[in-house]
Amino acid sequence: MDLLRSTLKETRPHTLFAAFVALIIVAFYSLYVLLHLVAPKPRAVLPSEKTYITTTPTGTATRQLPCWHDVWLADRHASETRSKNDDPTQLDIADTGSIEPAEVRMSVVFPAYNEEDRILPTLEEAVEYLDAAFGRDPRPKPGAVPKQQAHPARKRVKGAQAREEEELEQLAGYEIIIVNDGSRDRTVQVALEFARSRGLHDVVRVVTLERNRGKGGGVTHGLRHVRGAYALFADADGATRFSDLGRLVEGCDEVVDSGGRGVAIGSRGHLVGSDAVVKRSALRNFLMRSFHLVLTILTPPATSRVRDTQCGFKLFSRAALPHVVPYMHAEGWIFDIEMLMLAESAPAVPVRGSDGAAIGSSPGIKVAEVPVDWHEVGGSKLNVVQDSVKMALGLAVLRASWMMGVYRRRLA
Repeated sequence: MDLLRSTLKETRPHTLFAAFVALIIVAFYSLYVLLHLVAPKPRAVLPSEKTYITTTPTGTATRQLPCWHDVWLADRHASETRSKNDDPTQLDIADTGSIEPAEVRMSVVFPAYNEEDRILPTLEEAVEYLDAAFGRDPRPKPGAVPKQQAHPARKRVKGAQAREEEELEQLAGYEIIIVNDGSRDRTVQVALEFARSRGLHDVVRVVTLERNRGKGGGVTHGLRHVRGAYALFADADGATRFSDLGRLVEGCDEVVDSGGRGVAIGSRGHLVGSDAVVKRSALRNFLMRSFHLVLTILTPPATSRVRDTQCGFKLFSRAALPHVVPYMHAEGWIFDIEMLMLAESAPAVPVRGSDGAAIGSSPGIKVAEVPVDWHEVGGSKLNVVQDSVKMALGLAVLRASWMMGVYRRRLA
């Protein structure tokens, strides 16, 4: 220790400063390399995972899965190539929100891993609500399905865009995409038997992942293939009352911007202090509060203010999807937070006055947090202690990866 002190005293200040700066630089690049090694990297999609199984009047059929993401990616590559040809110094282009037009009013994605015992009641509740709210025919006769209320942004547009929005308001119908995440039980058979008994041919679509990817990977895969004007992902256990989807649609429409982008998430924040939370174990409630504290510290402002990031009941307008889904990395429990962070960091869109003229800009995609009715369901695959630690570490890695440029809004 005395030797170290004497050495420091004999060393010139500018030399000490240079050594300190060098140490900081080495530490930064070491952390950067470490993050590249440990940060989650989604695996490539296999050819069989771009097909789905559905029922027909005579049995089942395997068909190609529509994929707006592949079209978006091809357009993005072409756009990037044009930009580089026009200006060789431009290495990247602005995030693009182009996406194919919707074919149905509502898409629902259920990630499912060994859910044969819990998925049937969930599907029954979902189909009962979806049939009543949207019907099964995407282009029904006038009056066949209750007209959906237009959100304010659609009332301000004019000309060709107004005609497109009017056509969208006439769109009905729904689809249910069940992403079977490598289940080893009868999840697929139960889902198809239900679809056959209800005549949900080509409405219920089952996509099977050859290898388990985790809940986040299943949700992301499903959202890449939705055809709806709105896209919901919901847990297969039915813990959230499905009819609360109507609240989410209203919440999404309230925050939607001039680009048609909006997100609404189910929240259990209002249940703190209720029997649904109090009856949980003291350990689980402690870990829940601790995780929320970590979340508040590590996430950007808008995301840190969300009371409940983990409720498995989230709705996206179609225009919001290209700003979130293509940039997803997390495939475990932490994926919800990455989605919210991506929505918050989405490119700005113009804010328009009553005459349609741009009067400013609005950064990010607004998120509405909507109270939902929720109850505990047995059979959860969450290991409270182990997964809580993994989520805290995953959040730290996720935040550091975005802050240090390991993750960026770039082509995968």
